[in-house]
Amino acid sequence: MSLNKNKIYIYFLIFSTYLSYSQEDEVIKVDSTKTEALEEVIVTATRSVRQLSSLPLPAQIISKKDIKRSNSIRLNDILNEQTGLVTIPDFGGGEGIQLQGLDSQYTLILVDGVPLVGRSAGTLDISRITVGNIKQIEVVKGASSSLYGNDALGGVINIITEQPKYGLKGKINYRAGAFNTNDIGATIGYKKEKIGASLFINSYSSDGYDLNENDDLNTVEPFSNYTLNSKLTYDFTDNTDLFVSGRFYTQNQDYIASSTLRGESSINEWNLHTKLSHKYSEKWSSYFEFYTTRYKADEYLNNEDGSRYSDGFYNQLLVRPEIRATYSPKDESTFIGGIGFNHETLDRTDFTANPIFNSPYAYLQYDGNFTERLNVIVGARFDSHNKYKSQFSPKAAARYKINEKIAVKGSIGYGYKAPDFRQLYFDFTNATVGYTVLGYNAVLTVIPELQEQGEISNIVVPLSEFEEDLSPENSISINLGMDFKLSSQFNFNINAFRNTIDDLIDTRVIANKTNGQNVFSYYNINEVYTQGLEFNSTWKPNHKLKISGGYQLLFAKDKEAERAFENGEVYARETPSSPSFQLKKEDYFGLYNRSRHMANLKVFYAFTKLKLDTNVRGTYRSKYGLFDTNGNNYLDNYDDFVDSYTVIDFAINKRFFNDYTLGFGVDNLFNFTDTQNISNIAGRIIYGKLNIQF
Repeated sequence: MSLNKNKIYIYFLIFSTYLSYSQEDEVIKVDSTKTEALEEVIVTATRSVRQLSSLPLPAQIISKKDIKRSNSIRLNDILNEQTGLVTIPDFGGGEGIQLQGLDSQYTLILVDGVPLVGRSAGTLDISRITVGNIKQIEVVKGASSSLYGNDALGGVINIITEQPKYGLKGKINYRAGAFNTNDIGATIGYKKEKIGASLFINSYSSDGYDLNENDDLNTVEPFSNYTLNSKLTYDFTDNTDLFVSGRFYTQNQDYIASSTLRGESSINEWNLHTKLSHKYSEKWSSYFEFYTTRYKADEYLNNEDGSRYSDGFYNQLLVRPEIRATYSPKDESTFIGGIGFNHETLDRTDFTANPIFNSPYAYLQYDGNFTERLNVIVGARFDSHNKYKSQFSPKAAARYKINEKIAVKGSIGYGYKAPDFRQLYFDFTNATVGYTVLGYNAVLTVIPELQEQGEISNIVVPLSEFEEDLSPENSISINLGMDFKLSSQFNFNINAFRNTIDDLIDTRVIANKTNGQNVFSYYNINEVYTQGLEFNSTWKPNHKLKISGGYQLLFAKDKEAERAFENGEVYARETPSSPSFQLKKEDYFGLYNRSRHMANLKVFYAFTKLKLDTNVRGTYRSKYGLFDTNGNNYLDNYDDFVDSYTVIDFAINKRFFNDYTLGFGVDNLFNFTDTQNISNIAGRIIYGKLNIQF
């Protein structure tokens, strides 16, 4: 791990801590409706206000205008249409985001700059986030632990919500569609002189759907959820202001495990976010931030006679204070530094303990223009921890403007993903089959207990191997790209990336049980990488037409598997009864659930005289494998694959009397479904939408 860090030559300077002016507030004060250029302001990549076009990091912005025109209602809908992003359904019905070929557990999800919690199996379900009050979405690709620490190994997605606007303003949105899906949201806001306040409410419900009528279970069971978000701003002076935000989310859903087991699951989530900002001078500003959030999930299953079969619960709490300062000695340079503390607890079914994570951290970043053409960003962060090894996460990026039309840029950074609670404290035994899964920290306690009970027949991995701490997964992320702005109407960019992950956490058999089953636990292995090429382009020949598209080429592989294929150690059979044959290096396809090719194309057109706009959006995903189907434990070209597919969405919106908009659309126009492998594409969805502003 230390060897990887030494690959990056960054000096971590000592920096005093101050309270820093909120960058999120700065970007929200910009009226994005005035000019298209102002929509290009991004804060997530550097924690300072930056023009997207001048950023040396691979990043993109999804504007409120595009979200509104597409008629999307949940975050997974809009992210799935972006280059290099694809939503992946998990076993519980949620959807995580895969970014540059990295699983959802490696991407940090923020709302207004603060993290969401509730990753029950590594996946944070982004379908629980409504887009009804989103101002813009910022996506930063590549390791971002130098600013954000844990979970930012692959990148960061920041959802920035709307702030109160001057005067009394409000809006109501309603969308009804297939499967009796209803989404209704209302926003009201008021701002005058020093005070501003807003309230957003959303209700989302569906009867669910079933892609396979040959079984007794629905693909998605009926559900209903509600989101409430309130904000309060107060300007004490021109230089001092207060921001307070509260968010509450609740969901109930039928929970059916089999024809004889039925129950219910519920989620309750809340967070409180407070910031006090002060600007001392044109050079110095600061803020103090306090954030706390709790995610609580409960579920139960009953037998046919009503007796209780099982209960499950998940209760996670995060408390985080942080102070941050910004110092700008010149217009061409900015220093940002901060310190904070994460306090995290989890009470969960099948845990050996109620763990407590405490992690103080400090970070520093320099962002400066050495010349008019050269911009450099250098930063690092140190995270201490009471349960795993401390982490030092450096990063460097640079952009050089060759001329007015072409610029080159590159970044290299270290990212890490800490072992989660499950990987450390899990203590689960399957009641039907009889196997056991233990968290790494639970092994030394539980294995001796199982031995005393006569349940262990053989120790496969010596217990002494569990005396050291489980290491965080870590990655070196490299991005190299070019920006081309050939005219005011046409631009495109190319980015080549490579993420090399060491100390990947996986499962292995550590003991055999007397019932013939095994005991599994977690351990660090090497080495996995994802690499590829991304291409994005936008053409706006006039104010009516906008065409954008993107493409990703991805190779995601395990180096150990590559060596096995290269050494001729892997065999396959075309049928169970046919003779086996040796596979070649080029027969190794890669990691599961990764497509070699992904692409998107969007066409937006506005009929200004008719006050009407329409768009067609398409996404393509090439074949990918979910399982090893020929018994050699690897995904190779002779395995069964999920076929490639294309999804086309269409939307049209007509404005009346300036304040009323009627919308109509069809998602998945050609009714693509895969009943066996893809649970989050429901088939053709026809909907209507009404928007009222006042």
